[in-house]
Amino acid sequence: MSRHQLLRIDASSRRDTSVSRALADRLIARLAADTAVTERDLADPILPFVDADWIAANVTAAEERTDAHREALALSESLIGEWEQADAVVIACPIYNFGVPAAMKAYIDLICRARRTFRYSPDGPIGLLADRPTYLVMASGGTRLGSPIDFASGYLRHVLSFIGITDVHVIAADGQSSDPQARHRAEAAIDDLTLPVRKVP
Repeated sequence: MSRHQLLRIDASSRRDTSVSRALADRLIARLAADTAVTERDLADPILPFVDADWIAANVTAAEERTDAHREALALSESLIGEWEQADAVVIACPIYNFGVPAAMKAYIDLICRARRTFRYSPDGPIGLLADRPTYLVMASGGTRLGSPIDFASGYLRHVLSFIGITDVHVIAADGQSSDPQARHRAEAAIDDLTLPVRKVP
């Protein structure tokens, strides 16, 4: 039997002092028995923003793409491939200035591709990735998740749903600047998890 595959995505620019990274470490230690972990650190190396060449390649039909088109999309294909191979995903993301870090936005732009990870239909967009357990590990200083100034958690949920991922579980250490127990509650939530690491059949 093949080992389960877990994809870990980190968006924090910090390393040793990052709460989202520390919580992701704790979560993966709980989930990762008999599991191979692929790590995608968005802070190193910094991902490129989409540009005119990338857009031109993306809107060109696959059978008509040149070598230059395929080269422009190579990183995107690699990132999407990591999702396709994963049985579960852990996304560790802080909130910067009420939203996601720029590195996370760059990542999202590279994996959200018409006819590749979503398609449009008469009834609206349809995600093309197979659903799987996905954990959003979020940390913030002053922004409470679900508050009027939280433009991060709802955005991430929407993007995931847009590409087919609806089995989403949020673990939050939010509002830490005024709530010293926020991180402890997030740690307790991780310790209480019992969900398996596998795709939905």
